[in-house]
Amino acid sequence: MLMTPMMKQWNNSALFRLIWPLLVEQILGVTIGLADMIMVATVGEYAVSGVSLVEAINILLVMAFGALATGGSVVVGQYLGRGDRKSASHGAKQLIYVSTAAAFIVMGITLLLYRPLLRAIYGNIAPDVMAAAQTYFWLTAFGYPFLALYNAGAALFRSAGNSRVTMSVAVMVNILNIGGNGILIFGFHLGITGAAIATLASRIAAAAVLMFLLLSRKSASVSLRGLFKIKIEPSMIRSILNVGIPSGLENSMFQLGKILVSRIFTAFGTSAIAANAVSGVINSFSFMPGSAFALAILTVVSQCLGAQDYEAARYFTAKLIKMTYGVMIFANLMILIFMNPILLFFNLSAEAVEFSKTFLWVHCIASPLTWPLSFALPNALRAAGDARYCMIIAVISMWTIRVSASYLLAYPLGLGPISVWYAMAGDFCLRSACYVWRWIGGRWENKRVI
Repeated sequence: MLMTPMMKQWNNSALFRLIWPLLVEQILGVTIGLADMIMVATVGEYAVSGVSLVEAINILLVMAFGALATGGSVVVGQYLGRGDRKSASHGAKQLIYVSTAAAFIVMGITLLLYRPLLRAIYGNIAPDVMAAAQTYFWLTAFGYPFLALYNAGAALFRSAGNSRVTMSVAVMVNILNIGGNGILIFGFHLGITGAAIATLASRIAAAAVLMFLLLSRKSASVSLRGLFKIKIEPSMIRSILNVGIPSGLENSMFQLGKILVSRIFTAFGTSAIAANAVSGVINSFSFMPGSAFALAILTVVSQCLGAQDYEAARYFTAKLIKMTYGVMIFANLMILIFMNPILLFFNLSAEAVEFSKTFLWVHCIASPLTWPLSFALPNALRAAGDARYCMIIAVISMWTIRVSASYLLAYPLGLGPISVWYAMAGDFCLRSACYVWRWIGGRWENKRVI
């Protein structure tokens, strides 16, 4: 094969420098949720359940902010692939403006409506679980603007191929979060409140560090110097939103669907809720290596398409998807091998442990076969500006397979809470088929972002 300029730029050494910090960062990202679950578990099963219910909502918002960051990453990455650093920096500033404005709006709505929101979403749950959820939700809502800034800043560093910075910040976040949990939960006996304050503090620190680095960088690929001399550039914002809005709707519908099917677990008691929460944290360890390669696909393919090097885009997509399969098979095997000792950390009841084992077996068989094509491959389509197609497929699959099948299997067919995990596998299968068909068909090559 004739080596194109982008193939030479993203050689094996460059890919390794991009991917290994992303892998570490994804591990550390999961560790935050794991540390909160383990440390809060000492308060009681109700606390684990309360935190898990709120985190399902928080993840919905994280995904929305992450989608805006994805739009900015694609725009900035394509400009960098074209060699236009000035426009890349302009695009970076527009991303910060849009993300910050959206986050403050969401924070205001949440602070006003957090109680009715929890009741509307989860219905009648145990009073102690609801009290814990309300406390955690209200406190963590103050961190939304900082979370949005962190997502935007991290996406900008990744779009330039500099993932070591975001990894270093992830290390700092984990130290602050785990240390804060230890001091506030065990030292001051603040329980749920302590976990929420530690999470908030770590998000503030992460956003502050990334913004400082971007504002102070003079000769880097992407800089935010002059950020406070606000200049809105509608064309760039449209480019960001053309990718970000479909991605945000897709991610939001995905998480909303997960929240709705989580009502199934509330019908089967606190043990089922806690088991689903713990299984979700554990299976995140199988998703994290895949997520790292998915981020790498977004970065590399965006730059390839900015340079109009379609051959390199196809080559790196295939290469990185194969690598994603390898790491996900390994990760899921490790979960199955060490499942029993891992579950001991969570202080679950015997019933919850049995639920967790069943959930994890379904996940560890289905996800390595279907996740790379259903969640990593779409990033190549998004990098080309084909985000609307990804959104349509994801929404259809979520509501026709994941949500509908979960309720059908759980109640009329009497399978109980395991139905949610079976429906998840079906959702992944449908997505995979649709995204492979789109990629092979090549219609993404006609899309334009900048």
